[in-house]
Amino acid sequence: MGRGHAFRAVGFTAVLAGLSLGLGASAYAAAAQPVAKKIEAAGSPFLTIGAFDLKAMGYEVEEFIVSGTASAYKLTGPPTADGGWTAVTTDQAPYATRIVVIRPQDPKAFNGTAVVEWLNVTGGLDAGPDWTYSHREMLRAGMAYVGVSAQRVGVEGGQGIGGTPGMSLKRVNPARYGTLSHPGDTYAFDMFSQAGQAVKTGKVLGPLTAKRVLATGESQSAVFMTTYVNAIDPLARVYDGFYIHSRFGGAPPPEAAAMRGGPNGRPGPSGVKMRPNLRVPVITLISETDLIGSGLSGFWAAEQPDNDKLRIWEMPGTAHVDNYMFFVGGHDDGKAAIDTLAGYWKPNDALFGSKMAKPINSAPQHHYVAQAALAGLDRWVRTGKPPAKAPRMTIEPAAAAGQPPKLVADANGNTQGGIRTPWVDAPIARLSGSGNAGGPFGFLVGSTQPYDAATLAKLYPGGKADYLKAFDASLSAAVKAGFILPADQTEIRALAAAGWPGS
Repeated sequence: MGRGHAFRAVGFTAVLAGLSLGLGASAYAAAAQPVAKKIEAAGSPFLTIGAFDLKAMGYEVEEFIVSGTASAYKLTGPPTADGGWTAVTTDQAPYATRIVVIRPQDPKAFNGTAVVEWLNVTGGLDAGPDWTYSHREMLRAGMAYVGVSAQRVGVEGGQGIGGTPGMSLKRVNPARYGTLSHPGDTYAFDMFSQAGQAVKTGKVLGPLTAKRVLATGESQSAVFMTTYVNAIDPLARVYDGFYIHSRFGGAPPPEAAAMRGGPNGRPGPSGVKMRPNLRVPVITLISETDLIGSGLSGFWAAEQPDNDKLRIWEMPGTAHVDNYMFFVGGHDDGKAAIDTLAGYWKPNDALFGSKMAKPINSAPQHHYVAQAALAGLDRWVRTGKPPAKAPRMTIEPAAAAGQPPKLVADANGNTQGGIRTPWVDAPIARLSGSGNAGGPFGFLVGSTQPYDAATLAKLYPGGKADYLKAFDASLSAAVKAGFILPADQTEIRALAAAGWPGS
């Protein structure tokens, strides 16, 4: 059964009345002005931003300590599944965190958009997955990027996924980061707001002035970003749009941000929708792993229809993290030879010293659709024209209570529905967001199962020529629909030709 049927409506609650912001919002915004001090010490920021020369590409990399007094928040009622939360400030605490700024050197090259990422700490250190997935679009469009050390683990330390030892800023480089101080994740939301204020007021962009400030977060950061949109944004009113990338179903109330237990390791409903009266545009990008949950609370429980300020894009054949995140993105400067780039994309079963049961997901669509999502949000905020609405992936109800639903596969083993791309409509492999194991990341990396020669011959009797004809037709349709950017079309065609088995 597809989600156009009654199953899709399960758990959907009625829309609530609008939230009155009152005088507190303007008073809060006026008070949330942090101090920003550029780090002048020699050396580079501790953040993986790629093995390419950004200066040669016309970009400057700078790092700042942002400090001030941050507020904690709590909800005035229970964290309802509809996301229509009301929050108030509680305690205050001093803080000092860092941000990394990547901006055009020439003000004339700046398109006016600054992308502010809530850095991810799942690995026990700060990482910028949205920078990795979408830096190509940011660089060619002339955007600025700001990575924010929003959570305590990245600054003060703590374990990463699977108990891996953390590599906090203060541990890695105490001389550079020893003055940082993070009071705890209940204050992270206000710290993120104040980082956005530093961008909006021009304190950290050098000669640039931002016209639009977009917030992004992936994985654990996307879960916190869901809380931010539902509880904090109505008060803070800092960001002009939100890109929520690869979230699962749950989201904690802000006062429980540092607590254990419940969905995704924190309290709250297993399925939390975006609030019904969104203030600014929100786009949510979901992989197969996210939708079903892969042992976590699946996004399927947080499904809701698109509206005038919400778009949900779901990508069949994709994993939560994949080849692009681990092997391709760090080398992808837009100038690499196609054969070199195709080599990075080849299925790989080794990750951080662990051997996966199967090659991890090597589907390029996650990267390319992520770029289209970011570009679509930027245009939406800039012009008021929303991105296209996308069909949802096809699922059928769970076989028993307490189990997730199942994805519905086509005759080739790839998931039906969702955003159609050539990697699932003209496939040479079965691509999945689940079905793998090995190491701490095994449940998140999905799998790639290349078709054997007999299957390829059945699908494409004319061999490579038939394959490329089918691939190009699907690619053209995806570009026309707005799910892949025209600027990526030529590269994608070339990668398809280089990726045909035996090429």
